Amino acid sequence: MMLKAKDIMTTDVVTIRGSATVAEAVKQMNDLCLRALIVQRRHEQDAYGIVTETDVIYKVTAYGKDPKKMRVYEIMTKPCISINPDLGVEYVARLFAQTGIRRAPVIQEELLGIVSITDILSKGDFVEKPKSIVLADRIEQAIEEARATCAAKGATSPECAAAWDIVEELQAEAAHQRSERIEKTAFEVYCEENPEAAEARVYDN
Repeated sequence: MMLKAKDIMTTDVVTIRGSATVAEAVKQMNDLCLRALIVQRRHEQDAYGIVTETDVIYKVTAYGKDPKKMRVYEIMTKPCISINPDLGVEYVARLFAQTGIRRAPVIQEELLGIVSITDILSKGDFVEKPKSIVLADRIEQAIEEARATCAAKGATSPECAAAWDIVEELQAEAAHQRSERIEKTAFEVYCEENPEAAEARVYDN
């Protein structure tokens, strides 16, 4: 079963007010050995923000500004990219890669935790269970189940069509992961052996 953001997130999240000074944020980061702080909401309908070490360096230090006079809200990112707790770790990693961020709060109505690239590296199961291998096993299993279902219910049955739909979804996910085009789906191979299955699906649609 795929690990989700809620399985690897850090639940002990340190927050800071947007009105706090950058100097206070830096002290908090240094004292707690953190690279980012979540900026508290002003009210329930407000969005969370995030202030990171790079915000401080790029927006304060690099320009010689006084961190005791600058406020967190002046350099934070708000609203920040957030993660659904049920999002698979692979998709969290993909989101990080696409956006260039290194951490994000896990939010479902309220702040639940924070996920970082360190969490993915140290708590993820991608070394023991690479997604491509897991997917390949699931595809093979789904093909076997689809063939068994079709043998039992008939090649033109709704159950047979539904079973092959599952196979095709898994194959599409695997192709997307590899950025490859599917030359021939398992269902197309099955239809070469059982042409009536394809006819039944066209009729059904």
